[in-house]
Amino acid sequence: MTEQRIGIIDIGSNSIRLVVYEQTESGAHRVIDGSKHPARLSDQIDERGRIGDKTVTELINILNHFRLLCVNHKVGRIRTVATAAVRNAANGKEVIAKLNAETGLGIEILSGEREAKFGFLGMINSMDVSDGFLIDIGGGSTEVSLFRDRTLVKSVSFPFGCVSLTKRFAPKGMLDEIALKELEDLVEIAAAREPWLRSAPGLPMVGVGGTIRAAGKIHQAVRKYPFPQTHNYAMEEAGIDRLFDTLRKLPMEKRRKFPGLSKDRVDLIVPGIAILRVLFRFTGASGYLVCGAGLRDGLFFQASFPQRPRLDNIIGYSVNNLYALYPEAPLPHVNQVNRLALQLLDELGGKWQAPERARTMLDASSILYRIGASIDYNQYAQHTFYLITHSYLNGMTHREIMMTAAIASFKTRSRTRRQLEPYEDLLSEEDMETVYRLGSLLLLAAALDRGQTQSISRIVSFVKEGALVLKPLRSAGPLVLEKAEVESIAKEFRKCWGLQPELLDPSYP
Repeated sequence: MTEQRIGIIDIGSNSIRLVVYEQTESGAHRVIDGSKHPARLSDQIDERGRIGDKTVTELINILNHFRLLCVNHKVGRIRTVATAAVRNAANGKEVIAKLNAETGLGIEILSGEREAKFGFLGMINSMDVSDGFLIDIGGGSTEVSLFRDRTLVKSVSFPFGCVSLTKRFAPKGMLDEIALKELEDLVEIAAAREPWLRSAPGLPMVGVGGTIRAAGKIHQAVRKYPFPQTHNYAMEEAGIDRLFDTLRKLPMEKRRKFPGLSKDRVDLIVPGIAILRVLFRFTGASGYLVCGAGLRDGLFFQASFPQRPRLDNIIGYSVNNLYALYPEAPLPHVNQVNRLALQLLDELGGKWQAPERARTMLDASSILYRIGASIDYNQYAQHTFYLITHSYLNGMTHREIMMTAAIASFKTRSRTRRQLEPYEDLLSEEDMETVYRLGSLLLLAAALDRGQTQSISRIVSFVKEGALVLKPLRSAGPLVLEKAEVESIAKEFRKCWGLQPELLDPSYP
């Protein structure tokens, strides 16, 4: 497994992080370990702009700890990068030379442009968004990029971040009116030097990094949001403004207890959101999107797929990756169910005006419907639901992920409604009806390959006198198992479609 594992270490301005990725024999990738130390390097720069010896010693200890973790995981390659705090330090090159000598890691100082490039790659490989602004508010720098048609157009790295501006304007965590005005003026003056930032109003602002993720977690906690992910979470300008005003007025002892706010960001969150708001207004963005991926993910894709690191089909890659992590069902069976499910949906198109992305959700759920069997076959539908809702189906909204999980685990309408009760704020009655129809369609497709032998090589379906007639044109046997399974799910299918499924014998004229 040595050559299949890679460690990514990011020496950031606020924290030092390690992520260990594994590429499995089935071709999937996953994170198998991670660690974080809140070093706040931007806060350790002295009046001469230098990183002191004590801080360097602490860095050596952290990095050697990370290196030992990688050794224990039999990591074949470690890629280590440093960003703004080291990049901007007067003795940055000396610091890197000493770290390399003491750890043997071969650390690379990323320029602001390359930092933005890798952050963009991590984001664009995890979100289905074509055009927008990307912002990464770090501890000592802030990167803003414009992308069009999923391609990076322009980027800039500003020499300020949430740690450096907290130190300058809110040393005790409190940002008063005068300091807020000074901070906002500083950010706006810097942005005005980049006129292209005003060239594309109305696009979403996608945020990567700790500031936007922290804002997303707090926003979800205040709303009691039911879905357990911040990735691809949308927020409106007014919601962030209200959150900012609330947090800024809270004294530190009360802010520490605020729902969703982690301890290491209590003092940083207000200056961080202040930067975010200024750049949001300056660009004329339409809304915020939280991205859970970023620099480290971009580094992983670049290292693992150097010839073609950017994905063309985000949803397809993500679905296939999740299946490859839990390949309990044989791939020929999965492909057969997937083919039949999509064919049945196409042929029933005249019976039901399917909503947008219905086919995408059925495509994904028909590939993933048996992944829960890798935990326990007897409760596989329940485990499938959990695995889908607690994994990343990149490119899908939270609503679509929830619907896909419900379609993949569908057994009956009543059971599905109970299962989705905790998430009712995310789904409309129309969504529920879509889940019932697509879920029962998937049940039927799975029934048509109950023996997992792909006996039906070609089938046609048509509606006749209240029945959905399924006629195999080519098959490799009598389909005894398939006929019994179709009969067993017929009642539920009829509830959802108003049609009685009927599988004809292959010999039927």
